[in-house]
Amino acid sequence: MLETKWQLLQSQAASSSSTEIMYKAFIANLQKQLEGLHSDGKRLEAETSTWNVALDKFKSKYEEETSKRSESEISFVELKKDVDAAFNSKVELETMLSELNEEFNLHKAVHDAEMRELLGSLKDTSVVVEMDNSRSLNMDQIVSDVKAHYEEIAAQSREETERWYRTKFDLMTTQANQYGADLNSTKVEIAEMNRLISRLQHEIDVIKPQCGSIQNSINEVESNGEQAVLNAKNRIKGLEKALMEAKHAMAKQIREYQELMNIKLALDIEISTYMKLMEGEEDSNKLCVFHLFQHSLSGQLTISGGGQDRFSSKW
Repeated sequence: MLETKWQLLQSQAASSSSTEIMYKAFIANLQKQLEGLHSDGKRLEAETSTWNVALDKFKSKYEEETSKRSESEISFVELKKDVDAAFNSKVELETMLSELNEEFNLHKAVHDAEMRELLGSLKDTSVVVEMDNSRSLNMDQIVSDVKAHYEEIAAQSREETERWYRTKFDLMTTQANQYGADLNSTKVEIAEMNRLISRLQHEIDVIKPQCGSIQNSINEVESNGEQAVLNAKNRIKGLEKALMEAKHAMAKQIREYQELMNIKLALDIEISTYMKLMEGEEDSNKLCVFHLFQHSLSGQLTISGGGQDRFSSKW
């Protein structure tokens, strides 16, 4: 019976040892998974930081391009105002030139009419003078002098008028040419601004989808990262809980193992005691047989049981 109990205790101790090894392996696996989750969390944080840097870069570039476009639009509006002002000035100058031409033609027509009228009146005067032959005055010379004087006055007036109108026309032509050159230069600048605006608009149109894609990627990474971190945290909590439970179970197993070892030790002591007692009984039995043999020779029987009771008898 003692041997059976001893074998049972040894098998329980071996089972406790194998259970301890299993728990240690399970705890080591949990710790390895925990380290892997920490590593994944750090990697996700690094990727999120990289995406945030790229997003900030594209945002700054987008804001820069938007600022350039706003400046170009403002410059375009100012140039358009200048072009409109130059065009209005050109229209006004052309209108003034047309009015001056009309006025010049009117004055020329009036001048021609006055000259015709003057020449007609002079012709009539000369006819009258020719009819008045009774006078001895030299009317031909007077008429010639008057005619020459009026012609000279008319020529001077026409020349001054033509010179004034020519000067005015040249000035208006120069201003019109200047405004035309300014208008052409402004048109070139407007075309250049339009090309710049088109290029900036194209760049903005190209950058916008990239920014949207990057923003979506960042949102997805952040969402996935947050979800992964949340899952990792939950898993870490689960692993920590499992680790704690495993530690408690291991501590319980260790306590049970210690209790079993104490029982084993007590049983070992008890077995040793019984073994010694059994050895002592065997020695006592041997001694008793020896005494019995000796007393049988002497005719007296003495039986000793463990040194406590003695029986004697006479043959």
